[in-house]
Amino acid sequence: MKTNQTNGKAVTRVDDLSLTVERTFDAPRELVWKAWTEPEHVALWWGFQGVKLPICEIDLREGGSYRFVQRFADGNEMPFKGVYREVIRPESLVYTQIFDVEPYSTHESVVSDTFIELPIGMTKLTSRTEFATAEALKGALAAGAETGAIASMERFAEHLKSLATDATKGKFPDAPFPESIE
Repeated sequence: MKTNQTNGKAVTRVDDLSLTVERTFDAPRELVWKAWTEPEHVALWWGFQGVKLPICEIDLREGGSYRFVQRFADGNEMPFKGVYREVIRPESLVYTQIFDVEPYSTHESVVSDTFIELPIGMTKLTSRTEFATAEALKGALAAGAETGAIASMERFAEHLKSLATDATKGKFPDAPFPESIE
């Protein structure tokens, strides 16, 4: 098992056939869930830093699908797709993930995200990706899956901070924030 920590925030582990990324956020679970699952939010934080996500389609229900396409400055694209197997709001998600480029589009992994509510309005998010083979895991790591997962978690944290700031300024009067968040 290999464990890495980035800036004391996102922690990753690679063991057996899985890549796990964990991070605790200073936001209530309902808001973390919303920002993690709604396309208007996901499009702002998912993927590598500086790479746009012009296609972000989410049908969040068991049997529903998603499709994300990252577009680099040079025009190259990285498409991902999958199907939701389990949706338990706001506790967990289980879904497939396929990097939709040949020859990888036959390699389906299964992602399990759990959202654990912690005291004082914090949430621990654990995202575990199970690969079908050691070769698939090795290929994903070589292609930057771990780096991309860490970057996404950190961009997600920044997005949550911006939502907290907007909520305290009254832009989201129904947001589930305690009065003390700044």
